[in-house]
Amino acid sequence: MPAVTVENPLTLPRVAAPATAHARPVLAVATAPSGFEGEGFPVRRAFAGIDYKHLDPFIMMDQMGEVEYAPGEPKGTPWHPHRGFETVTYLIDGTFVHRDSHGGGGVINDGDTQWMTAGSGLLHIEAPPESLVMSGGLFHGLQLWVNLPKSDKMMAPRYQDIGGGQVKLLTSGDGGALVRLIAGDLDGHRGPGITHTPITMMHVTVNPGAELTLPWRQDFNALAYALAGRGSAGAEGRPFRMGQAVVFGTGDSITIRADESQESRSPNFEVVLLGGRPIREPMMHYGPFVMNTHAELAQAFEDFQAGRLGTIPADER
Repeated sequence: MPAVTVENPLTLPRVAAPATAHARPVLAVATAPSGFEGEGFPVRRAFAGIDYKHLDPFIMMDQMGEVEYAPGEPKGTPWHPHRGFETVTYLIDGTFVHRDSHGGGGVINDGDTQWMTAGSGLLHIEAPPESLVMSGGLFHGLQLWVNLPKSDKMMAPRYQDIGGGQVKLLTSGDGGALVRLIAGDLDGHRGPGITHTPITMMHVTVNPGAELTLPWRQDFNALAYALAGRGSAGAEGRPFRMGQAVVFGTGDSITIRADESQESRSPNFEVVLLGGRPIREPMMHYGPFVMNTHAELAQAFEDFQAGRLGTIPADER
């Protein structure tokens, strides 16, 4: 970890918050519980226990793995439906194949992101390729669910494949942190992901003992999740570590620091930073459907049962 890096960060554009920026305080630190998803691959529920008012427009996020599979062990998900939101799959290690009932999908590898707008609904499947099932290997990634406003919930489904080489690479003023901007704007730089709901998503690597302070839109919320290593957040230096999420309060900058000493398995502090403009609409979440009302959830389930969200391709039945 990670797949997308650079030999000399000092060759990259530098980002920093202005000296007059108001630092966002840390409101809470939550520890992600572990579980299993799909056909049995391990996940950490990154935002479990966090009040939705702090997450909006994000619904949930799973850290998939990190797991070293033996031959024959790699697992995925069976065919399943989605409606009313977007899924963002960011793969750090391994390979995943996506297919959907609209003929979309593709292969994502180390450092790639696949952005699927479910909109009005579809069926899809996520699975390791046969070659990975046979060989085994390392698997590690994230899947983030981003809500859509009521006006966009029934839009046509859409895919975006964002290769690792497309992400915008940035660094801190002293080169002690590498920023991979996947979506949104940061200090005048733009990531490649096209979002319906305004958000910012990035994966940062902070060297031991280094600090990263970034400007942050005041109208966005701010969240951090540690993929590996340990460090602290905010001007107050609130500790957090792998498997923990940070909720920031209001302000126009956020700060992340890496501890001087890191784990042997991860030489740096690896953190995902997220921000988005809250939608502030009722959110009803039932399994793979995210709508505004109970009646809309019931309609989504009825449409799924009736085959109106699509059918599994004949070669997959």
